[in-house]
Amino acid sequence: MALQPDHDTATAEGQRPPLEPAAPTEQRNPRTLDIDVRPTLEVLRLLNAEDATVATAVERALPELARAVDWVVEAIRTGGRVHYFGAGTSGRIAVLDAAEVGPTFGLPDGVFVAHQAGGERALRNSIEDVEDDAALGARDAGSVTAADVAIGITASGRTPYVAGALRAARHAGARTVLFSSNPGAPLADLADCHVLTDTGPEAIGGSTRLKAGTAHKMALNGLSTAAMVHLGRTYSNLMVSVDGLNSKLRSRQLSILREASGAPADRCRTELSRCDGNLRLALLCLLSGQEPSVAAEALLAAGGSVRRALVMLPPNGAR
Repeated sequence: MALQPDHDTATAEGQRPPLEPAAPTEQRNPRTLDIDVRPTLEVLRLLNAEDATVATAVERALPELARAVDWVVEAIRTGGRVHYFGAGTSGRIAVLDAAEVGPTFGLPDGVFVAHQAGGERALRNSIEDVEDDAALGARDAGSVTAADVAIGITASGRTPYVAGALRAARHAGARTVLFSSNPGAPLADLADCHVLTDTGPEAIGGSTRLKAGTAHKMALNGLSTAAMVHLGRTYSNLMVSVDGLNSKLRSRQLSILREASGAPADRCRTELSRCDGNLRLALLCLLSGQEPSVAAEALLAAGGSVRRALVMLPPNGAR
């Protein structure tokens, strides 16, 4: 599938090629035509009214998002990784999600990998031409394997950088996912799953850091969080995989352990110490009454899920 640049260029015969239809995010929004003459509070109300439509757009995408989540869970369980690819706002949102999912759920580095077109410099400064570089996307996807999931994020659904990455990832045998806000996304043909958050025209035409960016942030939050839930990185709705890397997180570990087990603070503190700061192991010991060595074997066999490990352990009475 040939990708055309967004600008109009002449052919060798002097004829101009037909332009691709404008993505919905590039169209004018009839509800905000006079935004530039409204007082401040009215401007904010217009923006807020547009933002209020985002959750509904994400809701419509949930069936396809669920497919992507299941693929991510399968990949991580079998030693694979999750790669995000994006340019501009899309890439920065991907970097944020990949950076935060690790410490939130106690994942080692490198399970979620975000590739921003233009690299680290493009995180702070706009480098507009790199999004048109399909070869750069292919190079950035060079580490993708058949065990991985590759997720391209592009509001317009046509960014060449993302196209190059998805094409290379598909060639490597990886499952491919497209996040876009364009029902007619040209890159949908490169994806096994299209998570479409159709947010329509932006309040400011083409400013996809607004609704489209918010929708992709919500969808990525859902993807990574739901995957971690299925991988046993939570117990109920508690972050039982968080590592105590600083005083705030150690305090959070203790409060989570008290909430989940019902044990008093001194017992929770003692159990955390016995388990070398492993929150899931400490919780399993408190709930099952087992020693850390026995509980650790069950936790390993249960793939890290405290709830599944509890079913596997012989009853021993709570400590």
